Amino acid sequence: MSDMKYTDAVTMAYINLYGVLGGLTALCDVVPEARKILGKSACSIGFDVKNGPAATLTFVGGRCIFKEGVENCAIKIPFSTCEKFNGMVDGTVTPIPTRGMTKLPFLLGKFKKLTALLEQYLRPTPDMLEDETFLKQSTAIMFRVIVSSVAQIANHDKVGRASASYIVDGAIKLEIGGLTSAALIAKDHMLTFSPKVPKTFLSCMQFADVKTARDLFDGKINSVAAVGLGDVKIGGMISQIDNVNRILSRVELYLK
Repeated sequence: MSDMKYTDAVTMAYINLYGVLGGLTALCDVVPEARKILGKSACSIGFDVKNGPAATLTFVGGRCIFKEGVENCAIKIPFSTCEKFNGMVDGTVTPIPTRGMTKLPFLLGKFKKLTALLEQYLRPTPDMLEDETFLKQSTAIMFRVIVSSVAQIANHDKVGRASASYIVDGAIKLEIGGLTSAALIAKDHMLTFSPKVPKTFLSCMQFADVKTARDLFDGKINSVAAVGLGDVKIGGMISQIDNVNRILSRVELYLK
């Protein structure tokens, strides 16, 4: 297996927590059904992976807030390996909390319903995408997952780290025209996902519209060709965008 195709469990764990489960923040922001599932419930779930990521998802006021660390979670779920955490996300491992047993109804009820709903929006059937509202919601959620995953690949994946080593410090703005935006903050060749774009940024990449972004995410069009056609606009420090694009090409290996 060549390095270009190599994926590893540690990087996958960071993507699964920061990217996939982190996508619950976007789900709750853009899908009314998610907020309806949560209702007035309030709970926090901390995922603590040995030699891997640790973060807490806090559900309150119909929203989901993502924060690193597990110091203040109501439910704490430890994992002895990255592989076991990835197994939970894949549905092959049943997690056992070490804190918050009285909150299990939330974990097995509302949280399970939310992750099932997230799955629908991340892996929709073609007929679902014919609904314009669903298409926009699904693409916005997928954008959040993919951009966050780029940061994790840049920081943990062998090939991703090589590309990140060429990225100078500064913010990179990514945007889907008329829908949503986010940023990757480069610092010491590490990337951090930011749902808010800072006032100043060194480079930017804008997908012309929802369809362009969706076609790129689904692998239907080539990003280089899209730039040539003007469907994707890039500006600022092009070397930043070039290396982010290299990392972006690896996202599919992990999220396929």
